[in-house]
Amino acid sequence: MQITHVSWRGKIRFVAILAAVIFCGLTLVRNVFAQEGARPAEPGGEHSSGAGERAFATSCAGCHGLDGQGTDRGPGIAGSARVRRLSDNQIADIISNGIPETGMPAFRTLSGDQVRDIVSYVRSLQGRSGPRALPGDAARGKEIFFGKGECGTCHTIYGAGGFLGPDLSAYGPANSAQAILDAILSTSRTVPVGYRLATVTARDGHRFEGVIRNEDNFSLQLLAKDGSFHFFRTPDLQKVERSAQPLMPTNYGDRLSSNELNDLVNFLVNGGISSKPIRDPQYDSDEDDFE
Repeated sequence: MQITHVSWRGKIRFVAILAAVIFCGLTLVRNVFAQEGARPAEPGGEHSSGAGERAFATSCAGCHGLDGQGTDRGPGIAGSARVRRLSDNQIADIISNGIPETGMPAFRTLSGDQVRDIVSYVRSLQGRSGPRALPGDAARGKEIFFGKGECGTCHTIYGAGGFLGPDLSAYGPANSAQAILDAILSTSRTVPVGYRLATVTARDGHRFEGVIRNEDNFSLQLLAKDGSFHFFRTPDLQKVERSAQPLMPTNYGDRLSSNELNDLVNFLVNGGISSKPIRDPQYDSDEDDFE
């Protein structure tokens, strides 16, 4: 019987080869399980919600913010009327291919499933899953918003309107119809900072009406009704008259009928989703208008 002596160098080489084989085997098993886990889940499952949020946080939130409201590096997309009007396929194309000559890059390394998950998550940030069936008519509500209701005098919505009040483009889809109606009919309003009406008289006698946006011991910034900003140093001010009245009227219960209020709420909720009037059959007997 012949005994073969193996050197220490040979033993080390054998152990290294064995370790490499084991490592490769474990890697193969891990990849198989990873591929199984990457298969699309059923609609409405974790893949379509949690996966979209994670993909958005990794690829999009750095510029657009975790809530989609924008940062100093990118615009808000949750409340953007332009983004709201884009189809899901158009948004997917922007994510995959970017927008040339802008700060929007192309994310070509994202899979089709990941892009679709991000689109679904963007829609959830917009509060949009489709038009809501509500009493009233969105088209008539638009006329009231910019006409009899005079809402558009102060508020911007879907890219049109005034400058003094908050932009309402994302307000309707994010709130219930009842909450919106209650806010319109409220007769007791708390005026937030930045929306307080004032009349400013400069040292030379010129008067400016609008809302005070910023104010400190040394200066005052006023947003006028025409959308222009005016900056005043405190020594250049003669008088500042602050109004106790809220910017938004408190008599809409008298100014608008119940039908007009329903039309207005419908426009706030659905106006940026569909250009067609949205009705609920249980509130409207004119069934010939439905398609």
